[in-house]
Amino acid sequence: MLEDYKVINEKDTRSGFGEGIYELAKENKNVIALTADLSGSLKLNKLMDEMPEQYVQCGIAEANMMGVAAGMTIGGKIPFTTTFANFATSRVYDQIRQSIAYSGKNVKICASHAGLTLGEDGATHQVLEDIGMMKMLPGMRVVVPCDFNQTKLATKAMVSFEGPAYLRFGRPKWPNFTPEDQTFEIGKAQLMNEGTDATLIACGHMVWLSLEAARELAKENISVEVINMHTIKPIDEEAIITSIKKTNCVVTAEEHQMNGGLGESVAQVAQRNHPVAQEFVAVQDSFGESGKPLELLEKYGLSTSSIVAAVKKAISRK
Repeated sequence: MLEDYKVINEKDTRSGFGEGIYELAKENKNVIALTADLSGSLKLNKLMDEMPEQYVQCGIAEANMMGVAAGMTIGGKIPFTTTFANFATSRVYDQIRQSIAYSGKNVKICASHAGLTLGEDGATHQVLEDIGMMKMLPGMRVVVPCDFNQTKLATKAMVSFEGPAYLRFGRPKWPNFTPEDQTFEIGKAQLMNEGTDATLIACGHMVWLSLEAARELAKENISVEVINMHTIKPIDEEAIITSIKKTNCVVTAEEHQMNGGLGESVAQVAQRNHPVAQEFVAVQDSFGESGKPLELLEKYGLSTSSIVAAVKKAISRK
């Protein structure tokens, strides 16, 4: 199955969001895009130009944007709030908790420029805590797609359910490798490669690096099962349990703090159902810094070589 995933082209996942919400807005007049002075960065210009009645510029007032979005749902609108991930979560956590999550409002919080791969903007903007913050809110769905094509589909899937959701994506051009016509279902993990020696579960940009790691390990006759856990909450427990019962060890890979992220969610599932050795490829209780995206991933232990080493360590701990 590894041979099925090759680079089609390189595109930023935020552009996948831009195309997805544009198509959604054309299909559904209740879909409203709100932004906090970042229409260009969130790829909303086409929607803004062609459907201005479905676009709201809130200015640099993210907390107000969340309140406006919550209010819109009362009239049957489906608001998509858009800004950088740091401003979409940390800056407005109180408003999200009180006005959206606690009230069960049908607001879709769409966050770009997440993680270390934001690059040169540095630690103040490289949010690495957002998955944990959002998954702890009752009723909040958390989705982290892996490439352009999947981000577009994930965006469109946001209207398939009633209730709050958090969609996380990034800025840099990244390998686009999943099919344009793939089946995408929120809450249903994607098995990308079958294996017997170790389970490797990743989300977001780390999925491609995990596939690359699996290819490297295959050269050493190490068989790795790769799972794209694009939905962190609700997490696909069945996919996790089925795989770890076969391999008896697991590695998680994420562009996020180790505390509170994907790895922690997988560990909870394993502990309750089938405890196994687990290694975590994630940021180790640190803020980021300014730098080139790939160089930062290397420095903070989120590279392909880091994943390879983690898989070997997990296997040794069986």
